[in-house]
Amino acid sequence: MKVRHNSVYTFRPTGYDLLMPEHYDAVDGQRVRVIKLPGAPPPNTMGQAHIEDAKTGIFLGMVSTASLVKEPT
Repeated sequence: MKVRHNSVYTFRPTGYDLLMPEHYDAVDGQRVRVIKLPGAPPPNTMGQAHIEDAKTGIFLGMVSTASLVKEPT
């Protein structure tokens, strides 16, 4: 799934994120925002994206884009 930076998603760990939870601090069901870090590859590079907590803005790590579910509008 392609994600867009500054968009809010629900984190539902799948695949690689289930096997390697040390790469992020998010919990299942948490609302997260995709971010673009200076000097880092943009979101969707190799199916990964950097995320932060949608409420507090605290950096949570790098996750698979397959683990990000779009919020219903």
